Amino acid sequence: MEPESSLLLAVSAVAVGGAIGALLRFGMNRIIGAQIFPWATLIVNVTGCFLASFLIFGFGTDMSYGVRSFLFVGVFDAFTTMSAMNLETVDLMAAGNYAHASPNMPVNAGLCLPGAIPGRMLVISLIY
Repeated sequence: MEPESSLLLAVSAVAVGGAIGALLRFGMNRIIGAQIFPWATLIVNVTGCFLASFLIFGFGTDMSYGVRSFLFVGVFDAFTTMSAMNLETVDLMAAGNYAHASPNMPVNAGLCLPGAIPGRMLVISLIY
């Protein structure tokens, strides 16, 4: 069990990191703008996944819990749509756990989209 001050520090780090990541994401959407293909989302996801992977696998063991919380749960998870799922998949692969790594991304994508469609349908039926 973590001391309360340590937990409060981690929660604060996630909150500040999340605000930064969300503002970065918002900025990228504003810079790139809306187009037929969601280029901003693709660029954010690829860039964020590259940077998150580079940092966690290059320097993660030297980072404190608070810094990891700030960067990976806060900044990158708010900035990207895919960084957590990708890092978890790469981590599973690095551990040789291909049985869980292989289906992780397609199962997430395969279940999240069908999860979003009924959500949209429900809100439309309630509002209109």
